[in-house]
Amino acid sequence: MEDVEKTEETVSNGTSKIPGTVNWGTATVLGVLAGMLYGGSKEASASVSKDAEVMLKLGSTPDKREQYRLMRDAMEKRFIRVTRGSIVGGVRLGMFTAAFYTLQNFFAEKRGVHDVFNIAGAGSLTAATFGLIMPGSIRWRARNVLLGSVLGAALGFPLGWAHLKLLETANEGRLAAYPDSDQIGQAKGGVGAAIDRLEGS
Repeated sequence: MEDVEKTEETVSNGTSKIPGTVNWGTATVLGVLAGMLYGGSKEASASVSKDAEVMLKLGSTPDKREQYRLMRDAMEKRFIRVTRGSIVGGVRLGMFTAAFYTLQNFFAEKRGVHDVFNIAGAGSLTAATFGLIMPGSIRWRARNVLLGSVLGAALGFPLGWAHLKLLETANEGRLAAYPDSDQIGQAKGGVGAAIDRLEGS
């Protein structure tokens, strides 16, 4: 019985996570959903001009069957465009988000600390990689890699700083709520805290 408890302890301690790192799976799902919303709405707003063309054709066609066919074809094409835009946008932003958070967590694990340099480095490397896989000539891709790495680092520093400041504020609130705990990891959040409150009353 004691052997089982020891192996469980080593397994749980072996997968320790540095405080402040983000779960890349959750971030990827949110990135996919945000990309789907953006891509679908972009295609829906772009299809307004095509709807105007259909309305012009409808006005010039006296036959009701032809009007119905034109309207049905327009709606089918619009649905396909919006669906394609949603899928492409979700895949693009989901891949970017997955790569960014994977690199950020990798840097935090290898360096042993979660700071703004992990976020800036992950942003720079992810943007450079996506600049490399964009279509174009070799010269154009080299320009995209250079521009992506500079922009990724330039955006990563202030966003990383804001992320870390928000994390510090959240941890201060957690410590104030649980003054007896000597580590942030011991403070219960969400469901555990609600259960403790209900049991106490």
